[in-house]
Amino acid sequence: MELILKQDVQNLGFKDDLVTVKNGYGRNFLIPQGHAQLATPSAKKVLAENLKQRAHKEAKVVNDAKALAEALKAIEIRIIAKAGGEKLFGSITNIDIAAALEKGGQTIERKFITSGVVKRLGKYTASVRLHRDVVVELDYEIIAEQA
Repeated sequence: MELILKQDVQNLGFKDDLVTVKNGYGRNFLIPQGHAQLATPSAKKVLAENLKQRAHKEAKVVNDAKALAEALKAIEIRIIAKAGGEKLFGSITNIDIAAALEKGGQTIERKFITSGVVKRLGKYTASVRLHRDVVVELDYEIIAEQA
């Protein structure tokens, strides 16, 4: 089943992508949730026209995303957490990374941050998707809270 995505869908595609999925996934989840529409010939023509008009605007958005990526790379992320030895009491997730970025002056939604769950002290890397073409790798460090 061919569908046109109306919004970004994790592990499937970005807005306005033409994707092929199994019938059940498209009919029972993507279309009823408003994530996609059927890729009829007329819908494909409308999509092509919209993409052509949006190409000029897209260049500015990509440049803004690249500038934001440079600003994010300049931020040193240090997350302070309670730990017993090397193990953390709890874990560090994208929520904590988003909060640390906000302290640094940049607001990023946590759904665009991919880091996994971290349960030990040390240095790690998270990826932040700012645009479909701009993904930045951020290094961050988890340090123990001093008593």
